[in-house]
Amino acid sequence: MATAVAVACAAVAGSVVMPADAVAKPIAAPADFNGDGYQDLVVPAPRAQVGGKIGAGAVAVLYGSRTGVSTVRKAVITQDSAGVPDAAEAGDLFGASTAFADLDKDGYSDLVVGAPDEDLGSAVDAGGVTVLWGGKNGLAAASTLPVTLVKGGRYGLDVAAVRDSGGARVLVGGYDGSIEFSGTFAHDGSVSTKSPNWDTPAVGVTDYLVRDDGRAARIITSVRVGGYSGGLVYVDPTSPGVPLPIDGTTTAVGDVNGDGYSDLVVGDPDEPISGTHGHKGGQITVWYGGDKGLAATPVRISPDTAGVVGTSTKYNGFGTAVAVADLNRDGLGDIVVGVPGQTQNGKGRAGVVVIVPGTKAGTPGAGSYQLSQETASVPGASAPGDGFGTTLAVGDVRADGRPDVIIGAEGEDSGRGAVWVLPGSSTGPTGTGSVELTAGKLGVAGDVPWVGGFQPS
Repeated sequence: MATAVAVACAAVAGSVVMPADAVAKPIAAPADFNGDGYQDLVVPAPRAQVGGKIGAGAVAVLYGSRTGVSTVRKAVITQDSAGVPDAAEAGDLFGASTAFADLDKDGYSDLVVGAPDEDLGSAVDAGGVTVLWGGKNGLAAASTLPVTLVKGGRYGLDVAAVRDSGGARVLVGGYDGSIEFSGTFAHDGSVSTKSPNWDTPAVGVTDYLVRDDGRAARIITSVRVGGYSGGLVYVDPTSPGVPLPIDGTTTAVGDVNGDGYSDLVVGDPDEPISGTHGHKGGQITVWYGGDKGLAATPVRISPDTAGVVGTSTKYNGFGTAVAVADLNRDGLGDIVVGVPGQTQNGKGRAGVVVIVPGTKAGTPGAGSYQLSQETASVPGASAPGDGFGTTLAVGDVRADGRPDVIIGAEGEDSGRGAVWVLPGSSTGPTGTGSVELTAGKLGVAGDVPWVGGFQPS
């Protein structure tokens, strides 16, 4: 195997931030892959065309610096890159999910990449998961995790990774269930422990909730289930596991009320199916953590909640993507909510992002505000079907202690997608100094067929 990942940008054409079916959070929070103290941004392009193979997929890695991220220091990685196992094939969707953790305990973050439609031998759409190993020169050699070979398993539909007090762990979701890898991760692809869970329903979203004892609890969200407005959400399920009494499609973790315990935020953007599931235009629920675990009853937040900007309009998709970070450094986790279906500036489904500030008591909502392409100094302008807020991440790419907000728009650039990085400030994210990253700027430009749920703008 080659010792470095080589990149041939000219061979890649396609779209960015185009999630595979049922995957709502393909952008991993920024991580430091080269150990220079600056967080690096991963932009997924699972629908990218590689060497003429449509939907083979790619990930673009932008290395951080004092001035943020730019396309000057980047790598575009595919399964045809030197050092990456396997080969690019049409429809693999390499990059449909991403996550990071220091798996080999060498001080560098490693990148985990899912390719849920990868064929493994005769197992069609078994799915595959690749680990790109970090080092002083950035992401280098790669290996694959030994997922279970099941036809249609689609492992890599989502991935999560963490290093907690017990060591490194990677959680892989697929239609067949989930697999957790833990213990010792080696660069040859071997891992000491593989723990499958086939009793929990098909998995669309995975996450980790770090508890007050330093251990991480698995958060598993199934793909959409009939009779619900989303999927079923499980916290550290045993076989078969009991879901939380509310559904959703994506999750985020953070301390919303500043009490020192991690809280779980669940996005539920779908229209309601019954009186107890969902909310018109979408909603989020906050499950507060404590010394005895999550609270028995969540707090529900939508544009109908006092103080929350916007209106609960059908198909707005409030909660399509969620993230939590202390954006204004007041000790409270602010909730970042993607609303890609909202009309903005008279443009249908142009999309916005709503920031709901954390609060020590009561239901969050007061002081909320919107970010959009009309926010001062943000590049571009809202257009029909842009879907601004389809995906979200938060990270400090400039290492200045002020979290930056990363926003994906699935329908931007004639359906190829785009990502914006809004720098953090003392009061929160700002358009000043923000950058827009299109497929062309990332080196994955080219004509592609229309895909996804939005009409081209």
